[in-house]
Amino acid sequence: YLWEYKQSWAAVEVNMEDRVEVFRGETAQIACMFKSDDGIGGTTIKWFYTTRSGERQNIYFQDSTMKTVHRGTPFTDRISVNGTGASGGVVLTINNVRLEDELEFICFIKSLTDGDGEGRTKLKVFETPALPTIEVVQTGFSVSEDSPSKIGVCEVKNGFPKPNITWYRNNTPLRSNQDVVLTTTMESSGLYSVRSELNMKVMKEDKDALFYCEVNYFVPGGTRMTETNRINITVYYPSTAVSVWVESPKGKIKEGDSVELHCHGNGNTESSMSITHAGLQELPRVEQTLDSNMLVLNNVTRLNSGVYQCNSLDLETFETISRNITVFVNYLDPAVVIPEDTVVVDQGEELKATCNALSSLQTHTAWFKNGEEVLKGHTLIVKDVTLHTAGTYVCMVTVPEIKGMETSGTLRVNVMGTPEIVKPDNTEIEESFEKSVELSCLARGFPAPSITWTTSDGKVLQREMEDSVQSVVRVKVTSDLTVVCSASNKFGTDAMTFSIKASESPTACLSCPSTQTTTQATTSTTTSTSISSATGKTTEGSGVIIAVIIICILLLAILGSVLYFLYKKGKICGRSGKQDLTKEKSNKDNIVVEMKSDNTEEAILLGVNGEKQPPSDQVDT
Repeated sequence: YLWEYKQSWAAVEVNMEDRVEVFRGETAQIACMFKSDDGIGGTTIKWFYTTRSGERQNIYFQDSTMKTVHRGTPFTDRISVNGTGASGGVVLTINNVRLEDELEFICFIKSLTDGDGEGRTKLKVFETPALPTIEVVQTGFSVSEDSPSKIGVCEVKNGFPKPNITWYRNNTPLRSNQDVVLTTTMESSGLYSVRSELNMKVMKEDKDALFYCEVNYFVPGGTRMTETNRINITVYYPSTAVSVWVESPKGKIKEGDSVELHCHGNGNTESSMSITHAGLQELPRVEQTLDSNMLVLNNVTRLNSGVYQCNSLDLETFETISRNITVFVNYLDPAVVIPEDTVVVDQGEELKATCNALSSLQTHTAWFKNGEEVLKGHTLIVKDVTLHTAGTYVCMVTVPEIKGMETSGTLRVNVMGTPEIVKPDNTEIEESFEKSVELSCLARGFPAPSITWTTSDGKVLQREMEDSVQSVVRVKVTSDLTVVCSASNKFGTDAMTFSIKASESPTACLSCPSTQTTTQATTSTTTSTSISSATGKTTEGSGVIIAVIIICILLLAILGSVLYFLYKKGKICGRSGKQDLTKEKSNKDNIVVEMKSDNTEEAILLGVNGEKQPPSDQVDT
């Protein structure tokens, strides 16, 4: 197509094509042919494009001395111009053409005598769409339905310009606007996707019909056509008597439930049943198990409420028999908190927030903070707010009649003011020498305060926590010391002091004063206990020690008695040893040992015949 742009008063005539067509991603060439009364040479050439708002945007300049591509335009890195104008024409080349390049381009020519002229060409961009797809509703259709049913969906994606879809039944186009619903979507890439939904009232003849879609799309220089595969639909015939009920859930229905509707007829063919919804409109794409005559509505909404009718048509008499059931889906909209998300309140001012949720049933509203309920009702009002008011509030809206039916919203409250440190129960701390103590400092305030730790000797220990302001520090106790926690923001500073007292270690040492009793009558038990305490070793039980001592005393007493017996018989110490061991007196020579135990545990050895021996004959224990 040639389009001639000519001005009668100008000395320059410019001729350009009316349009140039190209596929996206390819190269477009726009020619500009011109004639000048002044002849060739000394000609200035400019290229423009017209924006969506109708403004001219300069993209190229050329004269006898220079060629310049203007910077900062969508075409800066993608255009070039061939020709100097000496031959009476130049060509603008655009590489990697984009969808947004579909604009009008202007070639402006100016001669030395100030005569000028211009021409215009529209650039048309094309993209071949993907192959079309077709989907058929699998649940089947009944001839007893009074309103159009959704038969199937055809879709073609990513074409430019917008493709066209036409439905066919047995090679006959279906052109009724009531039968076809078209939806066009522009993708983020700028390409068009078209979805066509076929709705129609089926007839008995449709059980043998073939449905398909024809897609027409544009290409440079013309149009092309492609088709989907052929599909058929299942046509059902209704029963002569029906009953219908909601099998589950029991009780009230809420949004999000799966509703199981049962529809049974007295006919022999279960597939002859159909269910219509309020106003006898067929349900859109429902799950239906024909073998059990069960209809499942998954994730129901309030739009699923209404009267459900189970219909059956007598194929011989064409008499319709119906049974109705009313289904109501209760709903609870998301909670709406005003103000939204976060609110900043000055210290001392009033905080007011509302929380509401639209519901089909009576609702109960409560406000929570830190998991604890702070208020019942839709409106939260806090007068004279303090730093303690800050935090996250959760608004919980519930429906008491239906368990689990609830929604919530949150509100973050920040209170602007001087930081405030939360005082712990005890700031006077006593800890053993050389041990470590952990100190915690929690500060409120907005903007979030920064926390610093300072010990009495000037050493700074600091760790800031994210969001709030809790800082923990571990201090080694080497002496009595004072640790100060300071929290500050632009409004001021608060501080808190910890006093730490260093106490002596409770561990005993060998250089400590002995607890051993020096009384002469002290027994081995007392001595043993004192030594064990001084050395830090674990002592045996006192009962065990006493038993050992008694055994030792008995052994020494027996040894002493034997020695004394030998002495009397003359076996030792110069005695002749000629005594008759068979004398009657020897029968009385029994060795008796008695241990008397009191606080001195004095042990006395008794001699033969119970005579008390002098101290020189006693055994020292």
